[in-house]
Amino acid sequence: MMADELSEKAVRDVHTKEIDLVNRDPKHLNDDVVKIDFEDVIAEPEGTHSFDGIWKASFTTFTVTKYWFYRLLSAIFGIPMALIWGIYFAILSFLHIWAVVPCIRSYLIEIQCISRVYSICIHTFCDPLFEAMGKVFSSIRATVRKEI
Repeated sequence: MMADELSEKAVRDVHTKEIDLVNRDPKHLNDDVVKIDFEDVIAEPEGTHSFDGIWKASFTTFTVTKYWFYRLLSAIFGIPMALIWGIYFAILSFLHIWAVVPCIRSYLIEIQCISRVYSICIHTFCDPLFEAMGKVFSSIRATVRKEI
């Protein structure tokens, strides 16, 4: 009974691995895309400044709106998009495993046979021809003279 529980737990852990709720982008997939702050979008050059209160309120409005609207969109579309992407990558994996790799392997096996026949033909017909041409042209001597 104890061994059954351990193996069942091990199988379950493979599909529900522990996720990091603090660092949600450990592979830094979105470093260059979504790290947009207020200063990246809105800036006032020297000599053109709004009131300090307006600037602070704009900063707070931008930051809070971005934060909560992202959370709202994630709450509404996060699960359906995860389902769609899960299905997509499952289909992609299936096609890669059951269609793409076997086709490539089959091609490599077939092309290996053809390459052997091609190699035999080249060695049989071309090698003697080029060797003979090399011997003919090896006796040619060229000299260059510079006349003034």
